[in-house]
Amino acid sequence: MKIFITGGTGFIGSHTIELLSKTNHQLKILVRKTSDTTSLKKLNVNLIEGDLLDRQSLVKGMKDCDSVIDLAGLYSFWEKEKSIYSKINIEGTRNIMECALESGIKKVVHVSTVGVFGKPKDFPFNEQSNFGLVRYSEYFRTKYEGDQIAWNLYRNKGLPLVVIYPVCVIGAGDTKASGEYIKNLVNRKLPGTVFRKRTFTFVSVKDVARAIVNALEKENNIGEKYLIGNYRYTWKEINSLISEVSGVHLPKIEFPEYMTMMIAYLLTSLANIIKKPPLWGMAVDQMKVMKIGFSVDGSKAERELGINYTPIPDTLKEAIDFIKDDSTMRNI
Repeated sequence: MKIFITGGTGFIGSHTIELLSKTNHQLKILVRKTSDTTSLKKLNVNLIEGDLLDRQSLVKGMKDCDSVIDLAGLYSFWEKEKSIYSKINIEGTRNIMECALESGIKKVVHVSTVGVFGKPKDFPFNEQSNFGLVRYSEYFRTKYEGDQIAWNLYRNKGLPLVVIYPVCVIGAGDTKASGEYIKNLVNRKLPGTVFRKRTFTFVSVKDVARAIVNALEKENNIGEKYLIGNYRYTWKEINSLISEVSGVHLPKIEFPEYMTMMIAYLLTSLANIIKKPPLWGMAVDQMKVMKIGFSVDGSKAERELGINYTPIPDTLKEAIDFIKDDSTMRNI
């Protein structure tokens, strides 16, 4: 199978490509001029220079391909310019999906986020649950809009779509919100803990990569949704696991929820002025997401995609070992 992949230099994307590179599939990876392609050049893949907003480069990349894996997206909870969320997560998604239709692609695996569901009434919620009315960050809002474009093309134009909805993804090498949170705890950079009673669902990045590949290779699953992740922890429990695995004591202070949000609004306002990310990762959007939580039932992926979820303590060990090794290398 010839596969065109966007977002291949990202956290989930790099693990997915590593997995696919061990198969007989032929891989074409979209990369920008500014992308770090060092690891990709070590693999048997074809790099296509282009951009999500350049439809010509997308059509060129998809030429002669059977399928598309769309991993591209802006995953962050604060940006200097808010318009970039819409450009990438909405317009970029529109371009990929419409170009896939134009190119006669047989299957598109679009990687979204569980955050597009908002806060469903079901606890835990699954693929059949009705979406909540509110998206709790600009990232979730724009990913939701991009998803709606894709699903409308599926319903009205016959786009051969499958959508993957990962929960909170963790693992070695994560430089985004989840990875930074773990890193800050391990390096004793957080002044206190927050939202200890709120529940989140966690998953290994390796399991997400496996789910993407299995969803691509599975027959007769066009139109399916898959929530990926099935281990639910409160923030108190996940913090304790991080402490246990790393051997680092947790901060003694537990901030009340009202104080946490006050600090987040203050730090985010300062970040908007100085054009640098909020201290301690305390962007308002990130704190809203941590506060609302997500309790997810990802058992459909176990049944239909053959996913055996990696225990979270094992995944945390990989992530923390990577953090410690990286810190050691920087000090040499």
